[in-house]
Amino acid sequence: MIDIKTGENHCEEWPDTSPCLVETTIKLISGKWKGIILYHLLDGTKRFNELRLLIPTITQRMLTLQLRELEEQKIIHREVYPVVPPKVEYSLTEFGETLRPIIVDMKQWGEKYTKEVLHIKNI
Repeated sequence: MIDIKTGENHCEEWPDTSPCLVETTIKLISGKWKGIILYHLLDGTKRFNELRLLIPTITQRMLTLQLRELEEQKIIHREVYPVVPPKVEYSLTEFGETLRPIIVDMKQWGEKYTKEVLHIKNI
């Protein structure tokens, strides 16, 4: 696997690096909140409190941590405006935009799985 924080490449240890690269992608967007945050940013730039309203079960601390990680990973951009009160906006970076088809496909797959396997029709 590739260590996302340090950039160390451990894929050479694999006979075929494809699974290693899949694992790297999964680690990048894994967790309870990152995919949901990215999904909401597909619609465009959002302020912190907008994301809080869109994801009511996330704590302020967890949203801050997840946004920080996504920013460190160059997936989102944080824009701070020099105004009082502070104004901070989050958006997908150009590279983050490359996740758009993946996030959309994950949503569609989730809809299909929910209906066909779990037999939940009201989603």
